Amino acid sequence: MTRSQFRHVAGHLLTPLLMCLGMAFAYLGAFHQPTPNHLELAVVGESPQAMVLAQTIKDKAGPAVDIVTLPSRDAAVAALGDRELTGAFVPGAQRPELLVATAGSDTSAMAAEVVFRQVTDQQGVPLVVTDVTAKAGGDPTGQGLFFLLVALSVGAYGSVAVIGAAGATLRMRVRAAIGVGTAFVVSLIGVVVAGPVFDVIDQDHAAVFGIAWLYSAGIILIGIGLHTFLKRWTTLALITLFVMLNFTTSGGVYGPQLQNGFFGALHAFWNGADFVEGLRSLLYFDSAAGFGTRLLGLIAWLAVGAVLVVVAGRYEARHAPAPVAPAAVEEEIGESVAV
Repeated sequence: MTRSQFRHVAGHLLTPLLMCLGMAFAYLGAFHQPTPNHLELAVVGESPQAMVLAQTIKDKAGPAVDIVTLPSRDAAVAALGDRELTGAFVPGAQRPELLVATAGSDTSAMAAEVVFRQVTDQQGVPLVVTDVTAKAGGDPTGQGLFFLLVALSVGAYGSVAVIGAAGATLRMRVRAAIGVGTAFVVSLIGVVVAGPVFDVIDQDHAAVFGIAWLYSAGIILIGIGLHTFLKRWTTLALITLFVMLNFTTSGGVYGPQLQNGFFGALHAFWNGADFVEGLRSLLYFDSAAGFGTRLLGLIAWLAVGAVLVVVAGRYEARHAPAPVAPAAVEEEIGESVAV
């Protein structure tokens, strides 16, 4: 092997090695040690005993939990329906009850159960856990929406390298149109498989499809716009944005209540979190709590993609890039997939 051949191979190996490093930091950083972080809890009751219990839990847990008292069980159910709480404890001498909404996050509900089971274990009575939400028949854990997110993400960012490289001689507006159409197909595939095939989605299929299209189109347009400037590094950039930082902050595995401040902060506005939490609100919570905010978030990501496409189109018009060699196209497409 000549020195030039070695440098060529080493240069292309840099991308998967950086992917490996990024995945290790992102996934292990987000998931290796789930610990409560401002877990929203409540104790039901206005008696001094209820207030003392809430304060005792707060004193022991510190910043791990945020706990309040609520006047009634109905108020607790309403707060869970509005996604303001992770769990609400209803004290009782014989039948203490924990109210949770597992559709919001099964793992966060389990963390709430751990907190209050310590209380009932000390009292020597069993804890009754009541889930106030109902999920689709094919999604008992409530994590099916996260796996739909994974499928849509791979279909979206995997399409970018093909559109950007194989369609390099096409005008930007044509590539953008192909991207929008591709997002339609990616979303259709995802919703059909998640809905009729596996029953992860059993209602509001049209709305789910629209949200899936917003999500997929945002990724594809951002990718097409970035490709003009990043070329073969576009895949690494998209995997950083829409895998490393996206899957880990979506709330699909662990909610922000079980993650550190960095990943919890990204959960507030990243597009994967907008997709997962938006669909959870739409499908599982009667009040559709937070749905509008998450929908606006997806629209904002799509708008960013549209702006990037416009900027990239004007840049290409001024600089008139040379045609891409077929070999370079194949190399770039070959680097397009990672999860």
